[in-house]
Amino acid sequence: MITLSGIHRTFHVGGQAVHALKGIDLRIDPGEYVSFMGPSGSGKSTLLNIIGCLDRPTSGSYVLDGREVAELSELELSRIRRHRIGFVFQFFHLVPRLTAAENVELPLVFAGIAPEDRRARITRALDSVGLSERAEHRPDQLSGGERQRVAIARAVVMEPSILLADEPTGNLDRTSGEEIVELIESMHARGITLLVVTHNRVVGERARRRIRLADGETISDERRGDGT
Repeated sequence: MITLSGIHRTFHVGGQAVHALKGIDLRIDPGEYVSFMGPSGSGKSTLLNIIGCLDRPTSGSYVLDGREVAELSELELSRIRRHRIGFVFQFFHLVPRLTAAENVELPLVFAGIAPEDRRARITRALDSVGLSERAEHRPDQLSGGERQRVAIARAVVMEPSILLADEPTGNLDRTSGEEIVELIESMHARGITLLVVTHNRVVGERARRRIRLADGETISDERRGDGT
């Protein structure tokens, strides 16, 4: 479970204080599918980075599975990011010189998974995104949609319970974008908690729960079918 209470995040830019988040209160239960929408600068990605333990709030409380995140060490946070949370970004962040399989393997190497176990996990992850036949191709030999699929396989190879996707269709054409959304939705259908940041209204409206932000504040929190 994810619980945020009074979350503020302030950045200092050129001597000016920029208030990216202003008192966000939020609870997300296991297995939810939530989209975060709003204009640029609304705080969507900042909020996702805090939920993903990539950033810390300036003030407020973030409790993940009953533990106050502010009290966790960097080693504990690293373990959460490695085992509990998968990340998919607009920019694929693949290592150009590595094959698709080798890119997917990276989290397993960092986690100290034995080589014989890594092979089976890589195969399952690439299978899950329909790229088994492209395992030995480098990123420059793949289409944009295929690169994002590799990035998703890498995000889920450690079998996380939470998947965070920040503009996952932002660099893709419409057809590839729809395929990627359907892919991450299929993972949600298998039980993963799915949180998606998007500028794309069509993508955002697919979520069961839609949260809209503006100027660092929540302006609406709607659930499909609840009459709101």
